Amino acid sequence: MKYQPLGHLGPKVSSLSFGASALGGVFRTVDEARAIEAVHAALECGINYFDVAPAYGGTRAEAVLGKALRGISRDRYFLSTKVGKYTAPGQYGSDTLDYSRTRIRASLEESAARLGTDYFDVLHLHDIEYQARQHVERALTEGLVAVRELKREGRIGAVSFGVYPLDLWRRIFTDYDVDAALVHNHYCLNDTTLLDLLPLARTRRIGIINASPFGSGLLTEAGPASWHPATAADRAVFRAAAEFCQREGYSISKLALQFSSQHPEIPTTMFSSANPDSVRRNVLWHEEPYDAGLVAQVQKILKPVRNKQWSY
Repeated sequence: MKYQPLGHLGPKVSSLSFGASALGGVFRTVDEARAIEAVHAALECGINYFDVAPAYGGTRAEAVLGKALRGISRDRYFLSTKVGKYTAPGQYGSDTLDYSRTRIRASLEESAARLGTDYFDVLHLHDIEYQARQHVERALTEGLVAVRELKREGRIGAVSFGVYPLDLWRRIFTDYDVDAALVHNHYCLNDTTLLDLLPLARTRRIGIINASPFGSGLLTEAGPASWHPATAADRAVFRAAAEFCQREGYSISKLALQFSSQHPEIPTTMFSSANPDSVRRNVLWHEEPYDAGLVAQVQKILKPVRNKQWSY
């Protein structure tokens, strides 16, 4: 496992990082004991960065991750969580968004209790574009001020956002002082638009966290969950790419993980799994160089959905 600084931040993070959304049952039903084992497998494989959010599984992901990290020395891992978006258990898609100072400070205390820590290396303002962007301005004013306040107090080490739209990222990178950025679904086999942001991130010394190498399930043999906004026609294109890889004796999941996680200018790529065997497999895949010729063929198949922006 390789380790690189996350932008201008001091501690180095592993080139593969662990997104804990799967621990909350976001993708499928989860066995808690196996989920805890998945976290321990990640640590054993050299992964030192774990990211979570209270919205994942209605706080379940934070609770499970907290159990998994109990007894693990705090200097062994880099930890982030999120504020502003909250989801009731079993109610995926029914979100409450609140970027007020009061709620952000309370949210951090709640997350700290679930995760058994009083310090987060990074705090992300979460999905501020949801609900037709009606909360964006408050998040960028009161919300951002509140997170910066927590940094001054020493409760967090870095200020960040976790959002999807590229125009919003350009605005954040250009107009706001942030330390890191969790960018999802923008550097994978079907979407490489993150590359357009890298020069500005480099100039501003913003640490890029590249999330969703599997395209939120689109780039897997099983396909995405029912909630994914891809149309039936879109899904057919991804299915054709997966079937092509299968005929070539290759897993599209493997190719997707390899391609997404091996760009030299991206410090870390974040995947999510509640299966310890999948965690170990992903690390092995990551350490094997990808087949550039096969990537070119698969991207040709994916051309109808190339850089398509989904309505998350």
